[in-house]
Amino acid sequence: MSVEEQLYSDIPPTKLRNKEEKFKPAKTNRFWLGVASFFFFNMLQNRFYAFRYTGFEQFTKEDENIPTIIFAPHCNWWDGIVLYNITHRIFHKEIRLMVEELNRFPLLRRGGAFSVNKKSPQSAMKALKYSVDVLGNTKNILGIFPQGIIRPPHFRPVVFQTGLAYIAQNTAKKYGKVNLVPVAVEYTFLRDNRPEVIVKFGDKITLDNSNVNRKDLTHNLENALTKACDSLFTEISKGDFSNYKILFKQHLKWYRRIEQRLKRIDLPVTSGI
Repeated sequence: MSVEEQLYSDIPPTKLRNKEEKFKPAKTNRFWLGVASFFFFNMLQNRFYAFRYTGFEQFTKEDENIPTIIFAPHCNWWDGIVLYNITHRIFHKEIRLMVEELNRFPLLRRGGAFSVNKKSPQSAMKALKYSVDVLGNTKNILGIFPQGIIRPPHFRPVVFQTGLAYIAQNTAKKYGKVNLVPVAVEYTFLRDNRPEVIVKFGDKITLDNSNVNRKDLTHNLENALTKACDSLFTEISKGDFSNYKILFKQHLKWYRRIEQRLKRIDLPVTSGI
């Protein structure tokens, strides 16, 4: 009998592997961003039937000039790719995404990823300070998974490490204000034989006071993400997507097209004997 692998661990990968990793910033240019945008979008299209999202209507032109952080739960391999496409194809900006063990995936730096080493507080602090610096350019959006480790889907309670609050406080202090946007993501089957990506942007939080208590701020952000995730789960359970926009939706496969046509055929009713 095979031994079931451990799917989730409370120990971050950099601590688990106990390897020293130097901090590496994002290293983007127009060519590599184009490659990454094409590649990551096609990955979603090849695996998912559709990408639906809602809540983006709350953003205005004024928000384009305010530093923005999007934060989401982290439950599987697709999360980073989803945040990448949200940033590039919905916000139309560049992502700066904090990634552990970036030395294993160095090409991700070309798409906007930068490293974080949680083995020591000093190493992690380099990534936090870099996060504040990149937000000075409002063409960038910072993407972060503030739980710090991968958790199962719908894991409760939602508990953050203090990194997000640190970045938010110092960004507000340095640039005047910062928008914090909780992003709920679900991967679910609806009526097709392939799953769909369902995204809900939670209520935007604008922080313009860097003197708030960090623990209180962390708790408020935890509640904001929990609220967005619970709301998305409820909407999916009701099956009402009338307020959702579509980033992409696949054409039906040939056998699904035949099925749809057969459903429209009115067969004659025969009387039994």
